[in-house]
Amino acid sequence: MKIRVATYNIHKGVSSVRGLPRVHALKQAIALFHADVVFLQEVQGKHDRNAARYGAEKNGHKHWPEASQHEFFAGAEHHSAYGMNAVYDHGHHGNALLSKFPIASQTNHDVSDHAYEQRGILHCVLKTPQADVHCYVVHLGLFESGRGRQTQALIDAVMESAPDGEPVIIAGDFNDWRNTLSDKLRNALGVVEVFDQRASNSALGDLVRTLARRQSKTPTPVPARTFPAALPWFRLDRIYVRGFHVEGAQVMHGTLWAKLSDHAPIVAALKLA
Repeated sequence: MKIRVATYNIHKGVSSVRGLPRVHALKQAIALFHADVVFLQEVQGKHDRNAARYGAEKNGHKHWPEASQHEFFAGAEHHSAYGMNAVYDHGHHGNALLSKFPIASQTNHDVSDHAYEQRGILHCVLKTPQADVHCYVVHLGLFESGRGRQTQALIDAVMESAPDGEPVIIAGDFNDWRNTLSDKLRNALGVVEVFDQRASNSALGDLVRTLARRQSKTPTPVPARTFPAALPWFRLDRIYVRGFHVEGAQVMHGTLWAKLSDHAPIVAALKLA
């Protein structure tokens, strides 16, 4: 069985500079993934101010739909789940999952490390024709020490909720620009990142590690660059899998993606092992 997956931090459905709504354009862009499962971060579940400002019908449609963003993006093609993390007077946002497969269950784990950053891990179990697939939508914090604790919470959640041998997909915005968390996830959970094979065979990657004095007999693979979307340099977004063969992976580059969010999306083709 083959599954096409994508991960995308959508910046709450607004542009990075002026905060203009991009919800309709994002829905069209997400359709371009042709993905069975989409992992979304910074999804606006409710925003009263933007609803009041942009909710009036103009040119035949509303720039800010009445439905929550995950429901709007799902449409009739996908099932959807939402994990509310950050709550404020005029609304809330969090992580979401869109799936062409039925979602048997969903659980949102609060992994907030301090009062100023509300973070969560959304765990969904998908009923596919061949196996239950455990999906974890991740958005980790901005501070390295907190990310370490949140990564341990992720490891604990996977070990508790996904028994050995069951397929796992972990995807999202890890904010791990120094790539300090990948080995911890690999060693604890037996996962691989979708760009591992490409990175390990990359001469440029070996050169970078040599200059950074990290060269070893077995070079550490590095994820793809996804941030900022206009000129990606930092390696923030990841897709880790267990129980799948990675048939291909790519970062979506170009003018379209640079306009929609500050992160570039990743799309990967997987085959159940």
